[in-house]
Amino acid sequence: MSTLNQILFQFVHHFAGRFIILDDLGVFFAVYLPYFIAAAFLLLVWEAGEWRQKIYRFAEGAMAAILARGLIEEIIHLFYYHPRPFDFYGFAPLIAESGWSFPSGHACFFFALAMVAWFAHRKWGAWLFVLAIVNGIARIYTGVHWPFDVLGGAAIGIVSALFIHWLMRGERKALFGNGSEGKAGAPHVA
Repeated sequence: MSTLNQILFQFVHHFAGRFIILDDLGVFFAVYLPYFIAAAFLLLVWEAGEWRQKIYRFAEGAMAAILARGLIEEIIHLFYYHPRPFDFYGFAPLIAESGWSFPSGHACFFFALAMVAWFAHRKWGAWLFVLAIVNGIARIYTGVHWPFDVLGGAAIGIVSALFIHWLMRGERKALFGNGSEGKAGAPHVA
């Protein structure tokens, strides 16, 4: 498995340091895109409807992100050490990063938000998933994560959001009625 991880990493990262425009885009998407993802999620919350629905949507996103990034990812780091690619290969990454590599905290956090957005509005959710994927690829490109770090973080974020969504089903029914809270013809997923 580690060989596949290394092959995929080399496939994405081998352009780093060759083209300044790619390096600048990689750094932008790895460092600054997360602010846009968070802002997009907050805008979705703002458009949720009445204030109780806004609080619900924010709480669902916050709890999913905290479960994924603040709890599960941190517990894994307590028991599993995996060096970052720049430590493993001995090169300078394009961005500063420290700590253990698996899973990607960014992926945990932003895939959790994307899944919560998907429940609320399919189109917004799809866009947030695309942006979370771009951020994950950029973090591989800049040399701070392995592909399996991002995939693991994505899985943790999605499963965390699914769990929180399931956990909050009673409140959701009380706020959104018959269960069709999503927009754009998107049925609610229980």
